[in-house]
Amino acid sequence: MMLSLATVGFAINFWAWALLSPLGPLFKDSLGLSAFQQALLVAVPVVVGSVGRVPVGALTDRFGGRVMLPALSALTIVPVLYLGLGGHGSLTALLIGGFFLGLGGTAFAIGVPFVNSWFPPQRRGLAIGIFGAGMGGTAISALTTVPLVTIGGVATPFVVTAVVLAVYAVAAAVLLRDAPGWTVPTEPVARRLADAARLPVTWQASWLYAVLFGGYVAFSVYLPAYLKTAYGLTQADAANRMAGFVLLAVLMRPVGGWLSDRFGPIRVLTSALAVVAMGAATQAFTPALMPVGTVAFLVMAAALGAGSGAVFALVALLVPGNKVGSVTGVVGAAGGLGGFIPPLVMGALYGAFGSYALGLAALAVVATGTLAFTRTTVRRSTDET
Repeated sequence: MMLSLATVGFAINFWAWALLSPLGPLFKDSLGLSAFQQALLVAVPVVVGSVGRVPVGALTDRFGGRVMLPALSALTIVPVLYLGLGGHGSLTALLIGGFFLGLGGTAFAIGVPFVNSWFPPQRRGLAIGIFGAGMGGTAISALTTVPLVTIGGVATPFVVTAVVLAVYAVAAAVLLRDAPGWTVPTEPVARRLADAARLPVTWQASWLYAVLFGGYVAFSVYLPAYLKTAYGLTQADAANRMAGFVLLAVLMRPVGGWLSDRFGPIRVLTSALAVVAMGAATQAFTPALMPVGTVAFLVMAAALGAGSGAVFALVALLVPGNKVGSVTGVVGAAGGLGGFIPPLVMGALYGAFGSYALGLAALAVVATGTLAFTRTTVRRSTDET
């Protein structure tokens, strides 16, 4: 029950976090935004939600998920209503609202230590993978935001999301419980963060998550714009295809955690990175969308989802239980920041060269380098435990 409640809360907060992405093309047309400004608009909530995971993870170690998850859900209602009821009339207003909308993205740093404390080590990979499937909240946003705007106007998806957040905040406050063995740390937040920073696995997992989850976030926020520009799809068609990408990645995340429990996270990570490198290299040539382009994106979605699940199986394997929240905050921040940079790079490259090829080629190179890093440095860390 605790895993289910945490996963639902994660999904709802991610739904709110991703509200601006499906509306990027709409705001681009209505406000006359450039490709870079559109990329900036959808990237701001990502970077705030990422950096915010560091303090939120440390606060979760201190106050527990029972307090933090309903509190965060209630706070996220404020920027959601601001954007829906008036904060979408200019780029400046959207950026301000998007900044505070980033709160929703910090829910991840609450849920991982909360779920981790409820399960024994040999089951944490699958449990955290199931929780990680809550990132499918971005698919909810992709599938519902544009239709809700069509039905009732720009405010409608924001109001609906705010109501759902409020219902969840009340239910979570009543039903959530911290694990029986959970204890409040005595060290100050700054010391816990410093201790987390001294663990090699913190930085190894941060880089892996920046590439794998960052790649997922980048595609989930920028894929509609990419598909509309590169293939001439309509806004609704592009959003639906992005939802398919997100759904597959979501379904593969618990699979990646389960496979890590069975075969070890290193094998899962190296396989996922190899698939990402091949998929990105293929898409760099902008092949026909059917079937080659679609297959390339779907195999990358599956690999990014499974690899993201494997990263936190690695964290659960190597990090002491009382430091999981702090380490999760740092690693989660790295993952979100990894998703912040690619949309800006893609927008800038398209503005300069009229092509996305260089950006996708760069992803292939980064994935290949990360594969080599995993097979050497990260593998040595697991061998030493």
